[in-house]
Amino acid sequence: MKATAKAHPIQGLIKYHGMRDEERRLPYHDSISVCTAPSHTKTTVEFLPGGGEDVYRIGGDRVEGRGAERIDAVVEHVRELAGFDHAVRLESENSFPSNIGFGSSSSGFAAAAMALAEAAGLDQTRPEVSTIARRGSSSAARAVTGAFSQLYSGMNDEDCRSERIETDLEDDLRIVAAHVPAYKETEEAHREAAESHMFQARMAHVHHQIDAMRDALYEADFDRAFELAEHDSLSLTATTMTGPAGWVYWQPDTIAVFNAVRELREERDIPVYFSTDTGASVYVNTTAAHVDAVQAAVGDVGVDTDVWEVGGPAAILPESDALF
Repeated sequence: MKATAKAHPIQGLIKYHGMRDEERRLPYHDSISVCTAPSHTKTTVEFLPGGGEDVYRIGGDRVEGRGAERIDAVVEHVRELAGFDHAVRLESENSFPSNIGFGSSSSGFAAAAMALAEAAGLDQTRPEVSTIARRGSSSAARAVTGAFSQLYSGMNDEDCRSERIETDLEDDLRIVAAHVPAYKETEEAHREAAESHMFQARMAHVHHQIDAMRDALYEADFDRAFELAEHDSLSLTATTMTGPAGWVYWQPDTIAVFNAVRELREERDIPVYFSTDTGASVYVNTTAAHVDAVQAAVGDVGVDTDVWEVGGPAAILPESDALF
C-alpha cells in the first residue's frame, strides 16, 4: 500500500479566483492552465493498516497547521473512497522554489492525489483523480491531467473535474521563469475574492476569455493565446488588489520584467508575453526560436531565470524512485 508519483506545477492562463465551496474547493468559474517542466513535485505515500498517526513531511519538514489540514482533506477523501481508515505517511519534495508564485501547491497536491489513489488501489482515470487533488488545491486538478488543461466549474465531482486540451502549441512553447522571491497568501486571496467590487466584472468577462483561449489553443495561435493570458493576469491582480485586504503581490522586479517583455515585443517584434498568478514571480511565454534572446533580456533585469517547457500529466513512478 505504497506508491510514488510526480506532477508538474501549473501556470494559470485563464485563472480561477475565489471559491464558492471552501471545503470541496469548488471554483466560481472554469480555468485553463499549462504545466511547466522539468519543475516538479515528487511524493511518496504509504498506508499503514496497523494504525498510528498521519505524518506529512515536505522537504523533510513536518507539515502542521493549515498545511496539514489541506492534506487531511485529500487523504480523508481517498480513505472514504477506499473504505478503510489506515494511517498515512506522506513525504514530498519540490525541485523548484515554493510559495513565490510558481504553483507548488498544484504539483504538490496532484502528486499526492495520484500516489494516494494508487496506494489505495483505486482504479481511476486522471480526470477522476483530479477531483481528489482539487480538495487540496483547485489548481492541482489541472496538474493531474497535465499540459494544457481545463478545470470545469460545478457543484459535484462529476462536473468539477479537469480534462486535457490538445493543441499543437505544446512543442513550441518555452517559458522563461523569472524568480521574484516574495511570500504570498494565495488561499486568503481566494477566500476574499468575491468581496472585491471588481469580482462581478471579472465573472462577466471570464467566460468569454475561456472560450477565446480554447479557440486559440485549437488553432495553435500563440500570440492570441498568450496575449489572453497576459491580460487575464492583469484582471486577476485588479480583483486581488481590490479585496478587503488589498493584497499587492507584485514587486519592483515584477514590473521591470513586464517592461522588458513589452520592449522585446514592441521594439524587436519578438513573440513574448508575461503572465503572473498570485505572486511576484513572472512567467515569460515565448517560442523555442526566441527563448535565448528572451532569457537574456529578462536576466538583464537582475532576476534569476529558468527555462521551462510544457509538462505532461501526473504519473506513477517506479518503486526505485520512492522517497522512503
